[in-house]
Amino acid sequence: MRRAKLRFSRGLTVTFSDRRVALERLERIAEEGTYPVYTLYGPEGCGKTALLKQAILVLEEHGYQVVYVNPTAGSISEALYYTPGLGEIVRAAVHAVPEPYSSLVELMLEAASLALRRLRRPRLAVLADDVFQAIGFDKAELLVKRLLNLIEYPPGDYERIVVLVASSEGVARERLGRHRWTAIYSIWNLPREGFAELYSQVPGEKPSFEHVWALTGGNPALLARLYALDWRVDELLESIVEEKGLEELVSRLDSRMLEVLWDAIRDPDILFHRGGEESVSRLRRLLIEYNLVSRVPMRSPHLWFDTPPPGRDEALGIGERYAWQTPIHREAVRWALERVKGG
Repeated sequence: MRRAKLRFSRGLTVTFSDRRVALERLERIAEEGTYPVYTLYGPEGCGKTALLKQAILVLEEHGYQVVYVNPTAGSISEALYYTPGLGEIVRAAVHAVPEPYSSLVELMLEAASLALRRLRRPRLAVLADDVFQAIGFDKAELLVKRLLNLIEYPPGDYERIVVLVASSEGVARERLGRHRWTAIYSIWNLPREGFAELYSQVPGEKPSFEHVWALTGGNPALLARLYALDWRVDELLESIVEEKGLEELVSRLDSRMLEVLWDAIRDPDILFHRGGEESVSRLRRLLIEYNLVSRVPMRSPHLWFDTPPPGRDEALGIGERYAWQTPIHREAVRWALERVKGG
């Protein structure tokens, strides 16, 4: 199987690192298609985009015509990809959609619809990356229903169809879980072996693998940022505090929420065990909205697209039902708490 080449940091290109379970699942998907829409959720920077880039290669090797969009990407070349055989269809879709590059989601839907009309029983794959953030939570349900319509009520016949959506937005997950329109799968940061493979591709002097693992919990994006910062952890912590507005967040919390937040730094499962309290419920929602904490489904393999996180791991901030997205996110919150409210 070919492995995707991925932009990493400082102009460095790396090879897709092993996610054995996810690759096996992609092979099955290529053989069977998806029903209903498959939605993947996981922490920011855990490698969802990399997985979809690898999915493109797997699906194309199985004869699929692929259209992929990521409205949050920095350039149009990263935001839109399509199999060369769809070139004429995508150009027609561009003409059909007003201002297509400001509405890549509509372009994706139009291109998929045209492909089903014009191609003879194609194998078609539609991959949507971080689209909920681009269109807004209120439109997430409608988008997934429209994608499901491509499967259930296509404008033309197809041999197989694959529809994959990836997001780090946990709030949208709650809304979509109310419907039958999507099968929701979780994905976590890289497992230890895969992260070691990625770490080995980073050149130059660097901290030990154990130290980097303890900081990032296997999150590829944070590894890239640490590499770009010459491994200056304090600078990364301060950047996360500023980017997410954590001092402002902490300053808005009432005394009960602050008490629970301190407890959650030690044990994120507090958010589950005390979730019946209104203030705790509000805090939990805020931490999910800010992409600091994730709800962790049961570790049953059928709920996960790849290897689930380990059981409770205090060092990494992982509980049975909730987890800090990475140890660095937990430390950034601790830093903000100490700065604004004191220890």
